[in-house]
This record gives sequence, structure tokens and C-alpha cells, in this order.
Amino acid sequence: MIYIVMGVSGCGKSTIGAALAEQLTCPFFDADDFHPPENIAKMSNGQALNDEDRWPWLSLLADKIVDWQQSGSAVLACSALKQSYRDILSKNGESDVVFVYLAGTREVIYNRLEQRKGHFMAADLLQSQFDTLEVPVNYTGMSSVITVDIDQSTNAIVGEVFSAIRTR
Repeated sequence: MIYIVMGVSGCGKSTIGAALAEQLTCPFFDADDFHPPENIAKMSNGQALNDEDRWPWLSLLADKIVDWQQSGSAVLACSALKQSYRDILSKNGESDVVFVYLAGTREVIYNRLEQRKGHFMAADLLQSQFDTLEVPVNYTGMSSVITVDIDQSTNAIVGEVFSAIRTR
């Protein structure tokens, strides 16, 4: 099973993903590490990515997910903001993928981004992330979704996700 911890920038994908992977005793990967240099440069310059920028990156991640599934389980931190992106990542429901959506308000996330140092994603781009976000929902034939409110501790979030995983 592949668990994709998703949401807008600053919601805690990497922190929660790494902690969840530790709990599940499986590898953790951060989708940011797979962005081509052009995407990183664009975001570093305060420019939002468009779908054309994202397609090759998402395709690469989808191929990696297939590889990781063959090795067992893994956790991936990835924004996966649109349903079409999630469809690519899960191969339209053919891959065993569970999306863990970290939901939070603009205010909470903006404050986190303002305090974050050394990341290429500028706080000014947060609105573009919310504009792009299509909140994931469970529906027949697609990968399942676990939604968690981020306005709680890392341990509480991971505990809630782990509990939801165990009951599936």
C-alpha cells in the first residue's frame, strides 16, 4: 500500500509523512525531491506552477509509486492538489493508494509558511495553492481518502491516520 500525504504547501506533509512512515515501518519519500530544477527555480522566483509544469513530475512520481508498491509499502508527501493529479498518481485507481489529506485554514497554514526557513515555496504562493486545491472525496472506483484536521499535534494527527488505516 502507498500512502500519499497531501495538501497545500505548509500543511505539514513532510513532517506527518515521515512520522507516519516511521509508525508503519516503511520508507518515506518527499515529492519535492523529484521536481525538476526548472520547477524549483520557478517557485523560488514566486511563480506558481501550472499543469504543464506538473505533468512530467506527476508521471515520474506515478512510475515511482509502481516501483515502491513492488517493494512493499511507502509513504509519499505530495501536494496532489487536483483530482486529475491524484488520478495520475493512483493510475486511475489501479494502484493501491490511500490519500491522507491534511486539511487546515489559510490562516494557520500561512503562519506556518511565514515561520518556515530554507524552503523554495514562498508564502505568497499559498493562495495559488488554495485556488488549485480540489478537496479530495471518496467515491466508487477510486483510491480512498483519509481527511485529518492539522490544527493538532503531530502525534495526534499520526495517531488519527494510523487508526483510520487500521480500520480499513
